Amino acid sequence: MGLGFDPASVTLPCGHFIGGRLVPAAGEIDLHRPSDGAAFAACPIAGPDMVDAAVESARKALKDSGWGGTRPRDRVRALHRWADLMEAHAEELGRLEAVASTRPIRDLMAGDLPVTIEQIRFFAEFADKEGGDLVPTADDSLGLIMTEPYGVVGAITPWNFPLSMAAWKLAPALAAGNAVVLKPSEMTPFATLRMAELSVEAGIPAGLVNIVLGDGAITGNALTGHPHVSKVSFTGSTAAGAAIMANIARTGIKPMTLELGGKSPQVVFADADLGLAASCIATSILANAGQACVAGTRLIAAREIAEPLLEKIAARLACIRPGPTWETETAYAPIISERQIGRIESLVGAALSAGAQLRAGGRRLERPGFFYAPTILDHVAPGSPAVIEEIFGPVLTTQTFSDEAEAVALADHPSYGLCAGLYTRDLSRAVRVTRQLQAGTIWVNRYGRSRDHILPTGGYKGSGIGKDLGREAFMANRKAKSVLIGL
Repeated sequence: MGLGFDPASVTLPCGHFIGGRLVPAAGEIDLHRPSDGAAFAACPIAGPDMVDAAVESARKALKDSGWGGTRPRDRVRALHRWADLMEAHAEELGRLEAVASTRPIRDLMAGDLPVTIEQIRFFAEFADKEGGDLVPTADDSLGLIMTEPYGVVGAITPWNFPLSMAAWKLAPALAAGNAVVLKPSEMTPFATLRMAELSVEAGIPAGLVNIVLGDGAITGNALTGHPHVSKVSFTGSTAAGAAIMANIARTGIKPMTLELGGKSPQVVFADADLGLAASCIATSILANAGQACVAGTRLIAAREIAEPLLEKIAARLACIRPGPTWETETAYAPIISERQIGRIESLVGAALSAGAQLRAGGRRLERPGFFYAPTILDHVAPGSPAVIEEIFGPVLTTQTFSDEAEAVALADHPSYGLCAGLYTRDLSRAVRVTRQLQAGTIWVNRYGRSRDHILPTGGYKGSGIGKDLGREAFMANRKAKSVLIGL
């Protein structure tokens, strides 16, 4: 398909989306395209007054439309119409996303957009299929567990997969009968704004979806601490998640779903299919240039197969096609910003100074924009910053083990527990090790999310609280009420 486009041809919406319309606002945060470093736009910052306007718009829309109490099948139909419109406008959304983000247009059209649309349709179908329960009690009473919407959900999404992350938050909240005020990342807000416009065109009552642009310190704090936001959902770094928890604690008590950082291990046993393992591990590092919370950046390999496995991984990492996100041929993403690429360089440099060996990469690519070569750091000490800290870039560290107990011990991270990969032909070992790995998602002989949206995602330890996707995400947007009726 001829998906390539001229970035100058894309008209970017500028402002907040409140009450079903775009509210123009002056840009305050300068944005640079990751693909070439060019300044191309500015993002406004919604202060407390603007956030308050968005929350009040959501409250009014809920009351006036009766969305939370309407026939559930009506919510289903409206969400399906929204998905249909997004499908019809997929190329427009893809261009808005590609021009500002790290997502190549080819990957957006083949993956991100179809997945986003599927997620909306998936959650739509929960609206009239999940409700309360009739529970066993004595014969002289009737016990019910009723569920109802929270009201206004405050959501914050990251820059790395803007559209699909927006669907993670918007779709289950709306299907469950809530309104949403969402703050996308200040670096990648444009496609999310258009997504919100399409929701109104689809017949979702104006004001149920509101988008406020801005940073975390001002806009994020105002949103998560707002007294009329009844539930918070956030995807981003562990440090930002901790700051949100502290802000909520200062301003009131409310439930939250936090999908946070990761430093996920990939454990390869000697009996594994090395070709399969190498392909999965390399793909995890190359996908979005490692800028994903689920990236499997810690290779933990049986000592006897570590060298041939590394050779296979290095060969795959060498075959990259970097380029601007708006060119069809591009198959390797840029890093989001100069600041982030500088952080990658700093952590790689610290690991090398501490004795790690550079097996591949370890440098910027010589081209416009913010591109970093896929990197392998071998013989990395367990306490190295490259092992402990989430680098959020295409950097793989390697460690070896001699037995199963050592493999599990190396896999256990002191702070994170989001995902883990496990490669073995031994089914008993797979089950045994899976039970010991401290992570919210375990992939065996594969790595990365599928399009089985029924599987929830969420981490252990500092990797989060609660779940996105799956039935759990829908139920997390409804609160339970116990009822006991004397007969």
